[in-house]
Amino acid sequence: MMKSKLAALAAVAGLSLGAALPAAAQSGDTLTTIQERGSLLCTGHNGSYLGFAEVDDEGAWQGFDIEFCRALATAILGSPDALQIVPISWAQRFPAIQSGDIDVIIKVTGWTQSRDTELGLQYSRPYFIGPFYVMSQTELGASSIADLEGGVFCVNAGTTVERVLADYMEANSIDYEPLSFESAEELRSALYAGRCDAIAGFGPFLASTRVNAPDPEALTIIGDVIQLEPEGIVVREGDDALLDVINWMVSALLMAEQEGITQANVDEIRANPPSPSIERLLGVSPGVGERLGLSDDWAYNVIRTVGNYGEIYDRTVGEGSRYQLPRGLNNLWNNGGLLYPLVLD
Repeated sequence: MMKSKLAALAAVAGLSLGAALPAAAQSGDTLTTIQERGSLLCTGHNGSYLGFAEVDDEGAWQGFDIEFCRALATAILGSPDALQIVPISWAQRFPAIQSGDIDVIIKVTGWTQSRDTELGLQYSRPYFIGPFYVMSQTELGASSIADLEGGVFCVNAGTTVERVLADYMEANSIDYEPLSFESAEELRSALYAGRCDAIAGFGPFLASTRVNAPDPEALTIIGDVIQLEPEGIVVREGDDALLDVINWMVSALLMAEQEGITQANVDEIRANPPSPSIERLLGVSPGVGERLGLSDDWAYNVIRTVGNYGEIYDRTVGEGSRYQLPRGLNNLWNNGGLLYPLVLD
C-alpha cells in the first residue's frame, strides 16, 4: 500500500520510483549543479502533510513547505516551474539528501544538535517556529498531559516528536505506551479509529489533524507546551553557497512583509523604491545577487512569484486557508513574534 502511494505521488512529481533521478550534486557544489541541471530537487511528502505538503484535487503540490521550494527554485533559476518535488517520508529525508537524491530538505525539520553534528548536514536560520503539544480524545477528560498516564501515544516515526515526547514523559515521571507510524495518514487514521489515546506533535499538525477529523469536537489540544522547536531548511555540510542563498531568501520574504511589499504591489514599489535597502532588495541597485551567484533581481522575482512571508503563511496554513492557524510566534518581531529579517547592506 505504501509503495503504491509513493508511486502515485512520484507520478504527480513527474518521477517514477524505478527511474534514476537527475545527476546528484557532490557536497559543496550543489548550487552550481542546480544551475547547470536547470531544476531544483526539493522534498514533498509520502502522502499529505496537511497545510505543508499536499496534493490538491488537480494533482498539483501545495502547502507552506512547497511554497518555500517554489521560492528557492525562483531565486536560483528564475522560475517556480524549475522544480521537481520528490515524495519522501520523514525517515527517508536524511538518507535522501546524504545520497544526493534531493538537493535540499524543506520539510518542517527540527534543528537539533545530533542532526546538526552527526549527519553531515547543516541548517538554515529558522523559517518556522513549532511548539509541541499533545492532543487527546476528548472523552478521556484530560486537562493536562499527566492525566493521560498509562495511555497510548501515537507519533510519526523518524521525527523529533518521538524524542521530545520521551524526554518530557521521563522528566515528568509519566508512563505511556508509544505507537509509531511511518506516515501522517496512518497516524491520523489510528487516532480517528480510537487506537490512540493521544498524539504528540507540533501545533499546526495537531490543529490540521483536528480540523479534518470526522468529529473535531472528539479531539482536544492540551495547553501544556512540551517543547519549542525551530524548523530549518537543510543542506549537506559544505554547501555554504546554497545555504547563503536559502538564508537570504528567508530574510527577503520577511523583509518584504516588514516593509509592506506584496505580490500585488512589488512592481509599483520597484519602480519607485522608498529607501536604499528596498532598492537593494528588489535589485534596483546592483550587488544583492552577484554576492550569491544569482541575478540581482532574484528577490524581486521571488516576491512577484510567491509574495512575502505573511502571504505564504496566510494562504497555506493561516486565515486564508482551511486550517485557520494563528501566526503566534511565527509573526514578525514587531508584531509579537520571533521572526525578523537580516540586515541587507
